[in-house]
Amino acid sequence: MNPVTLYLPRDAAALAMDADAVATAIEHEAKQRGQAVKLVRNGSRGLLWLEPLVEVATPAGRIAYGPVQPEDVPALFDAGWLQGGAHALCHGLTDDIPYLKNQERLTFARVGITDPLSTEDYLAHGGMAGVRRAIGMTPQAIVDEVTQSGLRGRGGAAFPTGIKWKTVLSSPADQKYIVCNADEGDSGTFADRLLMEGDPYVLIEGMTIAGLAVQATMGYLYVRSEYPHAIATLEAAIERARDAGWLGDDAHGSGRRFDLEVRKGAGAYICGEETSLLESLEGKRGVVRAKPPLPAMRGLFGKPTVINNVISLASVPIILARGAAFYRNYGVGRSQGTLPFQLAGNLKHGGLVEKAFGLTLRDLLYGFGGGSATGRPLRAVQVGGPLGAYLPESQWDVPLDYEAYAKISAMIGHGGLVAFDDSVDMLRMARYAMAFCAVESCGKCTPCRIGSTRGVETLDKIAAGGPAREQQVHLLRDLCDTMLGGSLCALGGMAPYPVLSALNHFPEDFGVSADHAATTAA
Repeated sequence: MNPVTLYLPRDAAALAMDADAVATAIEHEAKQRGQAVKLVRNGSRGLLWLEPLVEVATPAGRIAYGPVQPEDVPALFDAGWLQGGAHALCHGLTDDIPYLKNQERLTFARVGITDPLSTEDYLAHGGMAGVRRAIGMTPQAIVDEVTQSGLRGRGGAAFPTGIKWKTVLSSPADQKYIVCNADEGDSGTFADRLLMEGDPYVLIEGMTIAGLAVQATMGYLYVRSEYPHAIATLEAAIERARDAGWLGDDAHGSGRRFDLEVRKGAGAYICGEETSLLESLEGKRGVVRAKPPLPAMRGLFGKPTVINNVISLASVPIILARGAAFYRNYGVGRSQGTLPFQLAGNLKHGGLVEKAFGLTLRDLLYGFGGGSATGRPLRAVQVGGPLGAYLPESQWDVPLDYEAYAKISAMIGHGGLVAFDDSVDMLRMARYAMAFCAVESCGKCTPCRIGSTRGVETLDKIAAGGPAREQQVHLLRDLCDTMLGGSLCALGGMAPYPVLSALNHFPEDFGVSADHAATTAA
């Protein structure tokens, strides 16, 4: 009797919702009933409100059940779920769930489908096609392919990936490095974690292609310490990749060396900034470096270094496998390809949505997110992490593309969004942004170190009210201007975005009129 295959995520979000206990309950119940099952611990599909999501392989396809708790398991067996039987927790075919069906999954094509640590699964689902093609290309041809794809950094600055690689390739050195920035610290973001835990080989493949492109022989994955499951998965995947000949002195039989090592960050938000990350990798305190020189010319240990984040590097394999034109066909304007948007905050259906650039916040909030979890009207959405602007409903129909968002003094960043209903106090949220900057500042430059502290004090005075409130609003804007123009890196330079957006769009929460807010903004 062939066992029925069930898929249950080993992702941190599923584990937090008792997935291990569900696994134990399934194995126990199957044994008690004499039914043969094979339990595969996959990555999360990204439908986080349904975790733990159990999928049952049937001749018709995978049938989804969730959220499953240990106490639900006996009734699921009674309902014949091993044959796809009906149950209150059944959502039908996983691929037909609208939340998934309406996505364009390129980077996340395998996440939730394969066993994350199975090299056989990875190959069976199209893995390593990109690196195999890259091996037969010159370094310049690889760089040209990435450049022509339109891929840009999937972090904050959205810098063209191909240009960064070209700079490293053209910088002569006896040693070059590839560094993956996996220090995912923005509020409401989890795409890096989902990918590292659910499809680590795509990141290994992307970094290997980057190594071939710029003639680097060593790569480092800098992962935040708060991601122990991702770290364990990556380390196990790297070991298996070495055993398979994908890494080492003769990577993929190419005759070229490329190897990887995981380094654990110590929890500083500033180390998400690339030069602070390099300082930390070198064993120093995470402090921002002045630029120039650029890391592409003088980076890790003074050598030319490619620094990209997880999603940027994980997007490279499909570009090499399918070609630049295939990837470029997704998106709008100069924002090409797809981005995994992460829905968090006050939403019914939080999770990951990979879509081509050009959709709107309204599409995400209501088409995927299902509106607010509280049932109250949504009022504001912060896009791009704790340094991102708070956007009012009047801006929810702006297309999600880098240039369109820059025009409204906002950023897409890593694709995280946090939604708030109409009970939110926007002055309090502005204060949180300034306080966050004050705590996380590396302290190297005065505008960030002192400006954020004075900003918190000024916001507290505005909250206290009184006749000097309007003067304090003027002072707050002056502080923000100084931080925007004078900070050494994006932490201080972007901390004013949430503060000014809150003040401009929600002046009533600051006790000033819309006319006064507009006057001080001018």
